[in-house]
Amino acid sequence: MLEDVQKGNYHVEVSDLLQVRGLTVELPTAEGWVCPVNEVSLRIAPGETLGVVGESGSGKTMLSLTLLGLLPPGARVSGRALLTTSGAPRKDLAQLRKEDDWRAVRGCEIAMVFQEPMTSLNPVMRVGAQIAEAIRAHEPNLAGSHLERRVSAALERAAVPEPLVRAKQFPHQLSGGLRQRVMIAMALAANPKLLIADEPTTALDVTVQKQILELLDQLRREMELALLFITHDLGVVAQVADRVAVMYAGRIVEEGPTQEVLLSPKHPYTQGLLAASPTIVRRPLLPIPGTVPQLTALPPGCSFAPRCGYRRSECEKAVPAFRPAQSNHSARCVLP
Repeated sequence: MLEDVQKGNYHVEVSDLLQVRGLTVELPTAEGWVCPVNEVSLRIAPGETLGVVGESGSGKTMLSLTLLGLLPPGARVSGRALLTTSGAPRKDLAQLRKEDDWRAVRGCEIAMVFQEPMTSLNPVMRVGAQIAEAIRAHEPNLAGSHLERRVSAALERAAVPEPLVRAKQFPHQLSGGLRQRVMIAMALAANPKLLIADEPTTALDVTVQKQILELLDQLRREMELALLFITHDLGVVAQVADRVAVMYAGRIVEEGPTQEVLLSPKHPYTQGLLAASPTIVRRPLLPIPGTVPQLTALPPGCSFAPRCGYRRSECEKAVPAFRPAQSNHSARCVLP
């Protein structure tokens, strides 16, 4: 598969909903062009959860915004992002340019639950009106009692208690957990095939976090959703993801089944994340030295080399290729 990417041959498995191959995003800055997403390749099938893990600034959110066409003006996109849904022709999201084409994708085929619901929801609109707006974007002729029933059904699906009452309330009248459920209801109102959840449990109580994670898992199974789960919390990934992709400085540095990656990490960065994560067994936490490099000053070889305790001279010469540790577990590292 990785050889196909390097040669430009993008083979797509029929069973995959989304196939991303060599996706690169370039943004103009005062110091030149930067690549917050750099030759990213991943896949996700219906009913599967792929966790994307990494520090702040690693490119996780920019990747999700690319899949929804929400990049800032002037951005350049290359590579391929093939979306295959039943009843619709295959789309290459990397080639979409017109806003009308993106409107047919957003909400209907791909939806997103953003990180902070209080800033994502309109504070001066009742939550029911906001969900209705999301439904009418794809079904403009729906109105009256039919629209109200759809709004109520969306809130019920997201396990919002007393949906008719909540629909008439403003975001500030709801708790953080209820606001996140409203965001989930809005995202799923048009029955998308792929749901992107960007840090959906940030700033929530532990008990509420568990409820939201269980709700997303239940909806994934019931609706056969493909779930792209973005987080920095390895403990959350262990609970929800079938596979995990570890991102660093715009690139995926390790990818494989969740249990294999967490129990036997092959990349020094993944090992550093695990060593810095708290566990039930008391032990000293070992922080990763240094900081994520600026995108305008990336090292010529491995981006993690300046922080890596295993670095060699060859790490600084070229970006390492993915090397399979096992049949479905690979790492971008020169070490075996």
